[in-house]
Amino acid sequence: MVDASADTTPFFSDDNEEEGPTNNGVVPSPEEEESASGVSDRRAILTVAVLCFVNLLNYMDRFTVAGVLTDIEHFFNISDGKSGLLQTVFICSYMFLAPLFGYLGDRYNRKVIMCVGIFFWSLVTLASSYVSKEYFWALLLTRGLVGVGEASYSTIAPTIIADLFVKEKRTNMLSIFYFAIPVGSGMGYIVGSKVVTVAKDWHWALRVTPGLGLLAVILLMFVVKEPKRGAIEAHPEHMLHRTSWLEDMKALCRNPSFLLSTFGFTAVAFVTGSLALWAPAFLFRAAVFTGEKKPCLMEPCDNTDSLIFGGLTVVSGILGVASGVQVSKKLRIKTPRADPLVCAAALLLAAPFLYLSVMFAQASTVATYVFIFLGETFLCMNWAIVADILLYVVIPTRRSTAEAFQIVLSHLLGDAISPYLIGVVSDSMKTSHSYMWDFRSLQMSLLLCSFVAVGGGAFFLATALYIEKDRHLAENYVPSDDAPIVVPKRGRSTKVTVSSVLI
Repeated sequence: MVDASADTTPFFSDDNEEEGPTNNGVVPSPEEEESASGVSDRRAILTVAVLCFVNLLNYMDRFTVAGVLTDIEHFFNISDGKSGLLQTVFICSYMFLAPLFGYLGDRYNRKVIMCVGIFFWSLVTLASSYVSKEYFWALLLTRGLVGVGEASYSTIAPTIIADLFVKEKRTNMLSIFYFAIPVGSGMGYIVGSKVVTVAKDWHWALRVTPGLGLLAVILLMFVVKEPKRGAIEAHPEHMLHRTSWLEDMKALCRNPSFLLSTFGFTAVAFVTGSLALWAPAFLFRAAVFTGEKKPCLMEPCDNTDSLIFGGLTVVSGILGVASGVQVSKKLRIKTPRADPLVCAAALLLAAPFLYLSVMFAQASTVATYVFIFLGETFLCMNWAIVADILLYVVIPTRRSTAEAFQIVLSHLLGDAISPYLIGVVSDSMKTSHSYMWDFRSLQMSLLLCSFVAVGGGAFFLATALYIEKDRHLAENYVPSDDAPIVVPKRGRSTKVTVSSVLI
């Protein structure tokens, strides 16, 4: 009898292996009968909890730098363009490594891949906290290497959840998983600003997450169990032939719902990437411009805006993700196109509030925070829904590859370029070095976010035209003539080619 506690996928798995050992007539326990994934209900819940913790930690680390950006600019004496590179190099590393981990995640043990990636990320993050002011390039390098950990995790974790739950329960678990994005992001700002206040040194802000990262590795090793790919669905993994990476990519490029929703999500990434890095610095410059605060002439700088923005990000993220899922659920009763329509409406509603938050910065600080809160809430309505769209329009054996493709495209055209682009545009608009132009130039460059949000809404509206057809195709997927199928052979399932059956 197969040990239910053992990982179901060895790291060096073979695409041509058979379904696996049979029970040799032994009646399986009730727990094994309940879960086709090979993971008990209790273990599945614990697995989601651990994955949420790691997701929260990833985003907390990513935005700790943004929370102390003013201190970093003063410490290294760098321009807005170079400040934007801190986020860009991280996203580029993350983006280019995602396809590799997506390929591995569809073929090998996902838990092992995540553990190695997160352990490496923790060590590199710790190393980045010891960079001196003469070596800004070293900080860029270490921040780029941090992308290894997130690439190994973000492409794989949603596919594990997809293999543990289906339908409404999967949507609920994904919404919990994606709560960690805004909450972790907000905690990054909060932890960064508070650590600087206590330690009087921004380097210590980067030394919080590495220890938690090592804890995450331990939890992954001893709590998370590798589920069988697609076994809980109508087409389990052993009935779906794994095709080559090139064939997977061709199939994804012929999937309009996947492509259009990815372009829509790219707009979300562009806007959130811009705000994540620049919003606290923009709010600080607005306060200096209006005379509410003094400029930063020596460290530590005033990081109150990072603290407030972090709190707003946590609350707006929770409300946004929860409301997005609930609105989508209720609307599904009336139309199967609910998911892309909710995403489109959320982006189109976010655009005017983002515009007002930028324009009101010099007039009213309270109004600016209110508009930022509303804009972020609508932006966060997309996270869990977009993930769910990908999982139900793509077959199980291509999901990690699809996650990787979506990560590459959304970051390549989204938050990989937006922080640097906003910084470069801001630098180009400055006609003199003054506090007024420091504020005005960044204000004008941030207006770009509103227009990008409108474009993203248009992509999601287009997705609604294809979503029904593509979901039906994924749920009723039939392998091609050359793909292996399952035929009975003395009571067991065996993979043979279609041509063998016909002969």
